[in-house]
Amino acid sequence: MYDVFGSIRSLLKIDSVSIDNNIFRLHYKGTMFILVAFSLLITQKQYFGDPIDCIVEGVDAGIMDTYCWIHSTFTIPALTGGVVGEEIPHPGIANPSLHGPDDQYEVKHHKYYQWVTLFLYLQAILFYVPRYLWKIWEGGKVKMLVMQLNAPILDDDVKRERKAMLVDYFVVNLHNHNFYAFRFFLCEVLNFVNVIGQIYFTDRFLGYEFTTYGTRVLAFSEQEFETRHDPMDEVFPKVAKCTFHKYGASGTVERHDGLCVLPLNILNEKIYIILWFWFIIVAVISGVGLLYRLATFTPAFRQILLRTRSRLASSDNVEAISRKCQIGDWFVLYQLAKNMDPLIYKEFITDLANKLQGKGPV
Repeated sequence: MYDVFGSIRSLLKIDSVSIDNNIFRLHYKGTMFILVAFSLLITQKQYFGDPIDCIVEGVDAGIMDTYCWIHSTFTIPALTGGVVGEEIPHPGIANPSLHGPDDQYEVKHHKYYQWVTLFLYLQAILFYVPRYLWKIWEGGKVKMLVMQLNAPILDDDVKRERKAMLVDYFVVNLHNHNFYAFRFFLCEVLNFVNVIGQIYFTDRFLGYEFTTYGTRVLAFSEQEFETRHDPMDEVFPKVAKCTFHKYGASGTVERHDGLCVLPLNILNEKIYIILWFWFIIVAVISGVGLLYRLATFTPAFRQILLRTRSRLASSDNVEAISRKCQIGDWFVLYQLAKNMDPLIYKEFITDLANKLQGKGPV
């Protein structure tokens, strides 16, 4: 008999339990998956493709490519709005015959592109940190309490015994679960702080261009095609300049200005516009989640939520339990409701209410 039940549990993955919620999973599953996927995509293009191609006279192309990749390229933001082919050769590239020496303009150096893949990996790790902390602090408590009561098919004697053990545990440990719940709430706060921090650090990483990046791209899409100025050319130029110095035949230092094509930025600009929207969405949802968490500190709201989770149980029993429970006790009950079979949970709520009110088993 136990072998049959074990096989069914194995097929249905009954032994797995949920210890968090959908907003929590949005951070350590959804966001982490997106960041790792983008990092792998950039890694493939960066290390197994040709991330930079430089055009220059008097310097070997391979040497110039390596030098410019390591030491960064630069553009001139004031010239990104010029007419390509007439005033400037490419957005952000100075034409000396028309604009004078480059040092008349503010020069913006681009060093981020060699670090994008590592930065995305680091962000993915940071989005997993609250989940890692919660797994350590949770310590398998929910799985231990559920005791396979999430299986719809369970031997009656085993179900009765484990249900009685769960009721006894809860009565003995009533009001001892607050610290357990507060650690989960702390991880929820960490999730929100992390996503806000990621927006700030990404902004610094991209030269303080990220926070307004999405709004500028949206404004760009609504402008007239002939007159619009692409903000992505300022943050992720496809063509940039690079200066290489070397000794000439006479022993003097020669300056070689090259044009570098950065095909990797075609991917980078799309990745970061997606991340801009995604981070904003995750931050808003996480903020709403914290407001919801604050609401759970009111007993009336906790009772409504517990009644919603305990649909099959009597409302009188739910109310009786809610009056006795502190926020930590409610949190554990709510976690159990997500993992236990509804019929078994209904019986558990009934038995627990009777026990707390000093009644005998029904």
